[in-house]
Amino acid sequence: MKCDAQTGYAKTFRMRSTALRRQRLLLLSRRHWKMRLVLWGGAIAVGMVSVAFAWAANRAQDLFEHILFSPWIALLLTPLGFMLCAWAAKTIFAGSQGSGIPQAIAARHLKDDAVRSRLLSLRLTVGKILLTLLGLACGASIGREGPTVQVGASIMLGAARLGGIGGERGLILAGSAAGVAAAFNTPLAGIVFAIEEMSRAFESRTSGLVLIAVILAGLASLGLVGNYSYFGHSASMLKVTIDWIAVPVCGVLGGLLGALFARIVVRGTALIRGWTSVQPLRRALLLAGVCGLIVALCGFLSNGSTYGTGYDAARGAIEGHALASSYAPLKFLATLASSLSGIPGGLFAPSLSVGAGLGEIVARLLGVHAVGAIVLLGMAAYFSGVVQAPITSFVIIGEMSGADGMVIPLMLAAVIAYGVSKSFQRQSLYHALARNFLADLKA
Repeated sequence: MKCDAQTGYAKTFRMRSTALRRQRLLLLSRRHWKMRLVLWGGAIAVGMVSVAFAWAANRAQDLFEHILFSPWIALLLTPLGFMLCAWAAKTIFAGSQGSGIPQAIAARHLKDDAVRSRLLSLRLTVGKILLTLLGLACGASIGREGPTVQVGASIMLGAARLGGIGGERGLILAGSAAGVAAAFNTPLAGIVFAIEEMSRAFESRTSGLVLIAVILAGLASLGLVGNYSYFGHSASMLKVTIDWIAVPVCGVLGGLLGALFARIVVRGTALIRGWTSVQPLRRALLLAGVCGLIVALCGFLSNGSTYGTGYDAARGAIEGHALASSYAPLKFLATLASSLSGIPGGLFAPSLSVGAGLGEIVARLLGVHAVGAIVLLGMAAYFSGVVQAPITSFVIIGEMSGADGMVIPLMLAAVIAYGVSKSFQRQSLYHALARNFLADLKA
């Protein structure tokens, strides 16, 4: 027995010694240091570009407001701006149209680097940023957060190419997560987004990459703009029974409206692809002009509140400033038209804004006490219904608003909305759109 024990101890000692030698070799390995430096440099670059993109997006919206000294101007400016964006996305920066998240998802399924570069590249990064800013400058109901995902994934891949290293799938995931984290200043949401939406699974091999990328991108963002909460800090909580009744109401309505939006976008995109195939450029420009006109009419009817990301409207609703009853349906329509138009732009911020309007309507109908809390519920529910990512939804709303007392209600509303949405729209919006990009590349 003593001999067996000594043999076991010796074997354990040898295994530990081997493991320590491997760790020392990895620590001193030039190749692994090169990989680390590429990852660190790429993540910091994602954070810096995301901050600059956010600043430029705000300036683009300010420019549109200055130009719009008369509400009638948008009826000409917005359609023409949409047509210019669609033309550039079709001819100069092909692959930049839409949110950017479907491109990142599709790129993870590709093995050929040359084909992948048609969806993720530094050239497309420039185009995505410029055309998103142009869209905001002409009043489009789009956000910068989805494009930041494509930008982040492109930067990480670009850094890998410069460093001559592989691991593209993991780097795309890490860049996407870093983009979300830096865009919203929500590190937890970036990690959850990578797991739940981008990969649809927890991948232990890439978890370290994602974590490091999110941390470094977040540090770069903190160094440039400081620590901030996207929607401020909300102390709202559900107080009485009627407030809690709003949880399932928001969940069901958010799921239904989110599924409707996703279904129209998925089906509409399929119909548009067939219709534009006859005369691709001419019909694409015609579609963009019509969608731009719809966005301008929504803005005209809402006194300009539905233009742009909708950030100000959502934050105002959380802080207790009432939105018009027509805001949610008009913002829904404007965001739908912007999404189908073929111009670059994301869904995150506009969807949260529509959800804020939905929460405001529910609060008004039920006569609740904590209106700001119900607005947060509407945001989480509608966003969960659109993207069918409930964990990302309640985590991102919680981090963006600092509403620590709303974790459980937000979770319930997001899960209910997800269940309702899944019953009517089986395909996830981003993954359905990603299949379109893969089909185009194969064709």
